[in-house]
Amino acid sequence: MLGVKLLMTWDILPGKEQDYFEFHIREFIPALEDIGLILNEAWITVYGQGPKLSAEALLPSLDKALDLIKSQGWDDLSMQLGDFAENFDYKVIPAKKSW
Repeated sequence: MLGVKLLMTWDILPGKEQDYFEFHIREFIPALEDIGLILNEAWITVYGQGPKLSAEALLPSLDKALDLIKSQGWDDLSMQLGDFAENFDYKVIPAKKSW
């Protein structure tokens, strides 16, 4: 199954780093799983420009991805993330086989 990738990026609000990481472990990851999204990979930028955090999830189809990002659970999670982060962005791209 190749499906699609949901790529997400965001920056942690200044001064909210500790609160963010507690939220990430205790609430964000379980909430993603509750709406059917399992993170495949995640990166943190420690030096240079660009978003502080990036994450990737695989989904079986574009329809599944669109259903997910139109869901109330997605809206609720985005709102909660806004308490700790800014510049949240996402895009859906075709998954490609890696060699």
